[in-house]
Amino acid sequence: MKSLLKFIVAAVLLSSIAFMLGSYQTDVYRKVLLWVTLALSYNFLFGIAGQVAFSHFTFYGIGAYAIVILIFQVGLPLPLAILAGIAICVVLALVVAIPATRLDGFYLALATLAFAQLFIVVLDAGGKVTGSAGGLANYRLPDLFGIKVNGPWYTVVIVLLMLTTLATLWRLDRSYFGRACRAVRDDAEAAEAMGVNVVRTKIIAYTVTSAMAGIAGMVYAFVDNAVNPPIFGLENSFILLFMVIVGGSGRHAGAIIGAVLLYFIPLLLSPIIGHHHALVYGVFMVAVVLFQPKGLIGIWDWLKLRMKLRSRA
Repeated sequence: MKSLLKFIVAAVLLSSIAFMLGSYQTDVYRKVLLWVTLALSYNFLFGIAGQVAFSHFTFYGIGAYAIVILIFQVGLPLPLAILAGIAICVVLALVVAIPATRLDGFYLALATLAFAQLFIVVLDAGGKVTGSAGGLANYRLPDLFGIKVNGPWYTVVIVLLMLTTLATLWRLDRSYFGRACRAVRDDAEAAEAMGVNVVRTKIIAYTVTSAMAGIAGMVYAFVDNAVNPPIFGLENSFILLFMVIVGGSGRHAGAIIGAVLLYFIPLLLSPIIGHHHALVYGVFMVAVVLFQPKGLIGIWDWLKLRMKLRSRA
């Protein structure tokens, strides 16, 4: 009951912001919410399940392209297109996960990196279906059961998506499956000796989080009403990884902090120092990795510990 109340309060507070913003601020707000959503699901895959995969942003792109193609080229109604898009993401995630998750560390990273690059090649060579290098544009979200969802109300949809993703992953993390994922991450052989099916756990974690990324991509498709290959390139896959590491790998709050901070740093620095903001961005990330290995959430943990020790003194 408390969890539901927290969800409702957070939804009301975050949604109310949408009705106070101008067009530019709305665009920024929507995209930072989507980055947070992606960072949360990738944090489960990387920080909790221990899989170094570079295909998460690829599934974001698969979801975005799938929903546009299914609605405007195949002609499916929106609800069916959403279900079909999720099914596509799940099937492709299984195709990648079944062979790839048998690999460890560097080899898993290489396999998913190759898949991510293959996706960009397919988009560029997709002709009219994918719009090739120019992508697909000039479309609008269809009405849902006769209801037009646009303006701040579409931002509310993104808020609900982000909170639902957080709630789902929070529950998964505290379930047997979440404990199994952490056990596999820490020591796969020991986890298997304790009765955990390592391969199945890895496949489920990869498939579930990839499907979540695909759903986020479907929502993104109607933020700019345009999708094109550069948006889903490898650069953003690495940024997503840095968000999780800088915020605090394995912590939901860390993923949120990392996503918000690394999204806003370029926006804030670019008007002040121009293209040199990329240098500051890089130095900041390296400094966090070197001096705060647990991520920025580790500073909060340290402050809580200090306050606890002082209260006992």
